[in-house]
Order: sequence, then C-alpha cells, then structure tokens
Amino acid sequence: MKRTIAISALVGAAALVLTGCGGASPSGSTAATGGGAGDKLVVWNWGDADEAAAAYTADVKAAFAKAHPDVEVEIVNQPFDQYYTLLGSAMEAGTGPDVALFNGGTQLKSRVSSLVPVTDELADLQDTLAGWPAFEADGETYSAPMFLQGFPIYYNKALFTSAGLDADNPPKTWDELTAACTAIVDKTDASCFALGNKEGLGIEFFLSGFGSGVFTPDEYDDWISGTRDWTSEHATQVLQMWADSSKAGWYNDGANSTAMFNDSFDLFSAGKSAMVIGLMSGTAHWKQFDEFLGADLGFMMPVTVNSGTTLGLPAEGGIGYAVLKADKKELGSDWIRATVDHDALAAYSLAGGQITSDTTIKLDTDIASANDIVAELGGSKPLLHTALEGETLDLLHRLGQQLLGGEVTVADAAAQLAASEG
Repeated sequence: MKRTIAISALVGAAALVLTGCGGASPSGSTAATGGGAGDKLVVWNWGDADEAAAAYTADVKAAFAKAHPDVEVEIVNQPFDQYYTLLGSAMEAGTGPDVALFNGGTQLKSRVSSLVPVTDELADLQDTLAGWPAFEADGETYSAPMFLQGFPIYYNKALFTSAGLDADNPPKTWDELTAACTAIVDKTDASCFALGNKEGLGIEFFLSGFGSGVFTPDEYDDWISGTRDWTSEHATQVLQMWADSSKAGWYNDGANSTAMFNDSFDLFSAGKSAMVIGLMSGTAHWKQFDEFLGADLGFMMPVTVNSGTTLGLPAEGGIGYAVLKADKKELGSDWIRATVDHDALAAYSLAGGQITSDTTIKLDTDIASANDIVAELGGSKPLLHTALEGETLDLLHRLGQQLLGGEVTVADAAAQLAASEG
C-alpha cells in the first residue's frame, strides 16, 4: 500500500545539473488572447528531458495563458552543455531572451547584475515554497524555486549482500565506508562508486555530498557565508579524501573520460557500481533508479568523518526562471508564477520524480528511498559547492580531474583554490 507523505519545508542555496535536450530551436509557442495584444515573451531553457517534463511545460504554458491569453510564448531549447555560454553571448550582444532558466546558486547569483529583481512580485509565495536562498542575493529575489535539489547517496542492496555487507545498515562513518568499498571491490565485479568526471563535476558532488560529516556546524555556516580557507585542515581533508578514494580504486575505470550525465548513472542502474552520489529531482533520482533496481535500491546519509559534526542531507532549491529585460518584468514575473503553479507541480512531482518546492504538495509513492529522503529534509544543509564563485567552481572542476589522476598534489590544489578566492 502506498504511503502519502508531506514534503517538509527547507532552506538553502541551489544547484541542479540536468541533461540538455534539443538544439537552439523553439519547442513551441503559445498564443491566445487578452492583456496586451501583440505581446510576446521569449523564454530560454535546456529542453524537456522526457514526456513528464513536456507535460509539465504544457501545464505551465496553460497556467500563464490564463493570465495573459493574448501573449505569445516562444520557448527556445538550448543544449545544456553550451547553455550558459550561449546565454552569456546573447546577453552581451543584447539579443538574449526575456526570461531564462537558471540553476540556483552560483549560476544565477553570478549574473544578478544582468537580472531584474522580482522581490515584490513574488512576495506572496514566500510561505508556500521552500528553497528561496538559492535565488536571492543582496536582499533581492530573482526567481522562485521550482523543485528541491540535493545529493543523496544511493546504494545497491544486492551488491552489498554479495560483498558480505549488511544491506539494511549502510556505512555511517568514513572508516565503515572505506571497509565497505574494499569488500565490494574485492568480492564483486562492481566498482564501489559510479563516477563520471569528464566535465569535472564529480568533486562538487563529493564536496557537497560528504561535507556535513567533515566540517563542524560553524565551519559549514562560514563556508556558505563566504568565510572559508581552502588551506584549512578540514578543507584540505576533503581534497585528500577525494584523491585517496581514487587511489583506493573506488571508481569505475576511465572516470575522467566518462560523462556524468548519464553514463555514470547508467553504470549504477545496471548494477556495475554499488553506490552513487545522485540527485533527488530532475534526473538520476529515486524514481529512475527504482525502475532498474526496485527493492534493491537503498538510500544512505552522508557519513561521519570527524567528531563534532552534524550530518545533514545536502539539499536546497534547484532551478528557476529569471527575468532579463526590465520591460518584460510583469510578464516575466507571471511566467515565474506559472512555473510554480500548484497543479502543474503536483502533476509533475510523481510523474517526473520531482521533489517540488511547494510544501503543500504531498508525494504519494511506495518507493522507500523517496520516503527516506523526504524524511531527512527537515535537517538538510545547503550545498557547499553552490556557495563558490563561478571562477573558483571552474577551477575546482579542473583540479578535481587532476587530483583524480594524480597530476597535482592536495597542497597545490588547496593553494590554487585559496588564491582564486583572494
């Protein structure tokens, strides 16, 4: 029998990495009638990943059309791997869209000087939605969170059993995780973790995925607020853990040449890796993995590495649209409101495997990992990597690849990261 569970409110910053879909072509326009005949709203995003996403987009367009039936909406899908480059070039040339989709956190906050604040326009939604900090900067709001995003650790119970591990009691400390990985590598044909690091994204999943077990609560809060030292004991410890896990053979062969989306996640789905740091919404989430693993799909919290830490599920706001042109502020704000329409989000939540930002929506599923994830949202912590500036995040990606391949020392990587933040 299915259990119905309420999605708890949570706070934090945000980031979501989705697979890109489609080229730079319109996915369809909506034109109806009332409120400014001849008006047009150009919207950029990175496309609909599947039928559920396409149905959600259709629901959003319908909700917007109720308020602006005479406004034509042109949605242009850009490839995700080039999305921010194309958007930046268009904005610089003055040919950008009226509204664009952003990952919360670094990707949006690094561009707020080019965005239109919509603080007053969205104020009445504050108590209903969770995840706002990912779309706020300097006291202004620039978007509304559509979904919650985070980095749960999923594991394959069957592979745990094959390795002689207790599938119902996953590791709770770094030492236990190290022992589990040794057993998995020695006793099965699977890697311990599935990893795709071709784009350098692996280390941000690792940092945010395990960070709450490394940093004390004060250190964690300081990191999020911008007070951090990459050469400090615990910051360098995370880099060392990343390098050591590679040396210990935790990952699939060729991780630095394997795409994260979706090649690495396919390894986990296929039972070729025992664990993966995945996502909770969008893609590589509980619903997708359940289709392959069923009852063998497990969820585990970050592990304790140091004493004095407080574990928390790394989770926060995910993606949201922002307005780029002041003369489209009213229409753009109403488009944002349509993207968080209660009925649209509710329909998409289970069909698309989303954990939505709307705290009044109930997630009706018997998938154990989804229930377990939602149960941990109340004590969640914001993602560490989304607090970084874009330049530092890009450097972290490059250094993460080099650390994985043994091409740079931890001390040198920490020094470079510290220098990047001045």
